[in-house]
Amino acid sequence: MRRTLRVAAYAVVVRDGHLLLAQSRDDDGAPEWVLPGGGMEHGEDPYDTVRRELEEETGYLVEVTGFLGIDSSRRTLPGRFRRPVDHHGLRLVYEARIAGGELRNEVDGSTELAAWQRLDAVPGLARAGLIDTALRLWRERPASGHPKAGLG
Repeated sequence: MRRTLRVAAYAVVVRDGHLLLAQSRDDDGAPEWVLPGGGMEHGEDPYDTVRRELEEETGYLVEVTGFLGIDSSRRTLPGRFRRPVDHHGLRLVYEARIAGGELRNEVDGSTELAAWQRLDAVPGLARAGLIDTALRLWRERPASGHPKAGLG
């Protein structure tokens, strides 16, 4: 079985009780809200990745204010010629604040819409699981930076 590793960086940006999100399509083509961010380019520092991705997806320039933690996932994905791929994803989660720019939607990218969503409305949104993990890291700030720290 072929193995792949993808490293990506995302940011939790909260302002006035609202969370900055982007909307993309899930594996079935349905719209879902995602945390702004994305994959690192070869040789790119993840700090630079999160700043670049947020500008691409939302139009905002951000200042990274902290590292919240890391989410690790492993799953089997369909590969070429129906051969499964053992995929390992590492998602670095930062906290950031708006430092400039204006909200806009991404053009010809991985997301279709950028918007502020009320924090208390997030549980009712069709959303990627990383949002819940990132908000938990943001709220609890585990010293280990691991979202499952302290769970029995």
